[in-house]
Amino acid sequence: MTAVEPGVLDLARQSAEWRLIGLLFEQPSPEWREQVAALGAEVADEKLKRAAEAALEEASEELYHSIFGPGGPASPREASYFDNIQLGYLIAELCAHYEAFAYESSLVEAPDHVAVEAGFIAFLKLKEAYALAEGDEDHAAVTHEAAEHFLSEHLARMASTLAEKFIPSDVEYLILASEALAIRSGEMPRPPIALPVLQDLAESQFDCGCEPAEG
Repeated sequence: MTAVEPGVLDLARQSAEWRLIGLLFEQPSPEWREQVAALGAEVADEKLKRAAEAALEEASEELYHSIFGPGGPASPREASYFDNIQLGYLIAELCAHYEAFAYESSLVEAPDHVAVEAGFIAFLKLKEAYALAEGDEDHAAVTHEAAEHFLSEHLARMASTLAEKFIPSDVEYLILASEALAIRSGEMPRPPIALPVLQDLAESQFDCGCEPAEG
């Protein structure tokens, strides 16, 4: 039996972590809960493990829409983090990246949704691992460079701001997920500023009789 190269295993680990980060920003559903539980049990990163456990206790469709829906305190879309942008150009650019690597998200979300973008990084990490395992170093290098470029040009634009919004809140799984996203994007958040809107939202969500979905 041929031993698997450490680099391949590390990329597979990174892919699983990125997949979980993307999942944590998706709308909860019964299937979502199964996937979060399965990946949470597999990843080694303690922060992501805690995020998965907290998500199974806290997450609900109502909370998701209250936070990420129209008028909510946080936006899951990259376009929201630009002062001035041509949305059509951004979407076209993202779709070009996805098509170049045959990435097809299963989500019914816009191409600039944070879950779609994080899923793309997970996909690229897996492609890089496969290329490396096959000895195709050129393809592995191209995929690696694409992931680094996409991180700096897209996910990094919203990672720190998302973390700044959630760190002062009471929604533990999104605090941890946004911190994990910021760390991997190389954009750490500034010191937290109290956001009572988000704090009040979390409190009202769980105090008004809207119980989180059962695991």
